[in-house]
Amino acid sequence: MSKKILIITGDAVEALEVYYPYYRVLEEGYEATLASPTKKVLRTVIHDFEGWDTYTEKPGYQLESHISFADVDPAKYDGLIIPGGRAPEYIRLDENIPRIVGHFFEAGKPVGAICHAALVLNALKNNQYFEGRTLSAYTACRFDVEALGAKFTTETLYVDGNIVSGHAWPDLPGFMREFIRLVRG
Repeated sequence: MSKKILIITGDAVEALEVYYPYYRVLEEGYEATLASPTKKVLRTVIHDFEGWDTYTEKPGYQLESHISFADVDPAKYDGLIIPGGRAPEYIRLDENIPRIVGHFFEAGKPVGAICHAALVLNALKNNQYFEGRTLSAYTACRFDVEALGAKFTTETLYVDGNIVSGHAWPDLPGFMREFIRLVRG
């Protein structure tokens, strides 16, 4: 039976951070489900580092989600990926996020969190999952990682138990390699 991977996101997801994992999961022969607050066509964004003090943002591709958060049964999935961009800012407010994301930590299933995904992890309100652990994230999310009770690392890729965390889209090759390794067991 094929493994099933859940990718939770929404409008303003960083295009590379959703497309690369989605296609890499499919390439592996696994099923990939894109979930968002409502089942809809999502608008992605392209973040780039162009000499500003922060990243720039441009409109990206459109991407259809497969299922709404309310309809997600996390027990049906073998792993979770949380892409970054601006989507984490508001999907963390969805009432279903603690139920969905919490399941993967309670069950010890692989969780991939890249860039601004730490914002979503903060929705759990349960720091026991993160105390004494180390996470990478986009530099601006350092305080969010520390608010979880975790140690922030400047390493652009970090694996701590069932969590694979990455700094930003340039780290996707290693991020997905390590996530797939965890899913394979």
